[in-house]
Amino acid sequence: MASTRRFSGRALTVAAAAVAILALLPPAYLIIRATESGLERAWEVLAEPRTIEVLVNTVGLMAGVTVGAILIGAPLAWLTIRTDVPARGVLTVLLALPLALPSYIAAYAYVSFLGPRGLLQGWLQPLGVDRLPSIYGYWGAWFVLTIISYPYVFLTVRATLRRLDPSAEEASRTLGQNAFGTFRRVVVPALRPALVSGGLLVALYALSDFGAVSMLRFDAFTRVIYVRYNVIDRSAASVLALLLVALAVVVLVPELRARRAATTHLHAGSRRPRSQPLGRWRWPAFAAGCAVFALGAALPVGVIVLWLIRWLRTGEPVRLAGELVANSLQASALAAVAVVVAAWPVTMLATRHRTRTGRVLEGFGWIGYALPGVVVALGLVSFGARHVPSVYQTITMLVVAYVVMFLPLALGPMKSSVQQVNPAWEEASRTLGYGPARTFFSVVMPLSRSGVLTGAALVFLTVMKELPATLMLAPTGFSTLATQVWSTTSENFYGAAALPALTLVVLASVPTAVLALRDDARPRRQTRSRRSDLVELPPATPVDRAPVLVPVGAAGGGRA
Repeated sequence: MASTRRFSGRALTVAAAAVAILALLPPAYLIIRATESGLERAWEVLAEPRTIEVLVNTVGLMAGVTVGAILIGAPLAWLTIRTDVPARGVLTVLLALPLALPSYIAAYAYVSFLGPRGLLQGWLQPLGVDRLPSIYGYWGAWFVLTIISYPYVFLTVRATLRRLDPSAEEASRTLGQNAFGTFRRVVVPALRPALVSGGLLVALYALSDFGAVSMLRFDAFTRVIYVRYNVIDRSAASVLALLLVALAVVVLVPELRARRAATTHLHAGSRRPRSQPLGRWRWPAFAAGCAVFALGAALPVGVIVLWLIRWLRTGEPVRLAGELVANSLQASALAAVAVVVAAWPVTMLATRHRTRTGRVLEGFGWIGYALPGVVVALGLVSFGARHVPSVYQTITMLVVAYVVMFLPLALGPMKSSVQQVNPAWEEASRTLGYGPARTFFSVVMPLSRSGVLTGAALVFLTVMKELPATLMLAPTGFSTLATQVWSTTSENFYGAAALPALTLVVLASVPTAVLALRDDARPRRQTRSRRSDLVELPPATPVDRAPVLVPVGAAGGGRA
């Protein structure tokens, strides 16, 4: 049995190494491409005043969006977990729905509503308002990215609040601390890892966003890299892409540390804390939550519906090519299957063969999450065009890009589920004569099904919204709902973009709502378990691992 275990360990190491090489391919090839014109040219690009300006823009946007998302998401998490605000379940789903909006669709909706010749200016023109303040630039990008990225903080902090043992707070109150003192001394330290983790996740989202900054004409790195790529200045684009990778790694490293701290120091309780009564503030608090939902999801969707109605009134034909929906579903499904398959050897090596090599290979698998879609696409474009032209601009290359970018979306929940499978059950299967493969399919996979389905759903949702990699790597003539929305809005055909945009939002909302409802239903399942004196381990969920909802990112707009 020991020799069989060593054999399975070697096989897993080889498979995980192949996945790690795939994740390292884009940044490695970017280094090669960036140095082709010589180190002097690379230093010239880095020292350009324009590069420094874009660096300041990007860091400023990232910091502003992160602070804004924390200020919105953390109080809302407290509101829906620790208070008696009305309709908490409904409010939770509503507040999570902005995740279903790609950043380019949210930006398109706000530009068409608040921009020059937009809907609001048209309504105000009879009152003598000829021009509204410009939505373009930093503040427009900051607002759009903040209002659709706060759910990352909201869901992460909410999960931590739900798992906190209320006995520590009760002991604090017993020792004479008032409510504020208990919150400051007990709750805030427990929430700090989640705040840091969720905030850094938002930072990655803002750092990697392409859609919103492009539509709102704000020169962040992703927009400048894409422009340089299109003008065939690919060496300079590669240098800028490497600088963006360095920024992303700087953000990702503390995020992983925060995640380890949250896993190590969180005190999970078996009972839920008592809800704090809001009194006369119950309905104003509910209205405030609904206002955030309105800005993050309802208003953008309403604007899209208005444009669709206007387009219908013009008499223009309204057609949604079934091919667009089919292509979007096909790409998302293929990516979900490929990412889950690629995540299995990394997951098993990290949970069942805890070696230094396994930890290194797992770390390499996370690198792709720190890479914006435009960076991954640029690396694979250069590699594919030169070395594997047979797969260049094919669906295979596109799926490879999705695997590189979104592997952690499946790796997080799958690892959580596998860790909850008792290794003794696998040993019992092996003792009964089952080999490694049969044990895996008979024991491990069925018991970790929850994490697999969660990871697959998250990948499906994120790929559905992904834009830059799809624009740069999709086969000729292969259009998705995302690329169709982008091409029509880029030409200011807002009405023509309304139907594909609305379809995309509806398709993305389904898995978002399911994940939010499933996560919110967990305490009820645990309550039933306690009635029979059983303790149910919490199943893997997207917020047990901070970067999972990216995307997000983004993954979402970050990958959009």
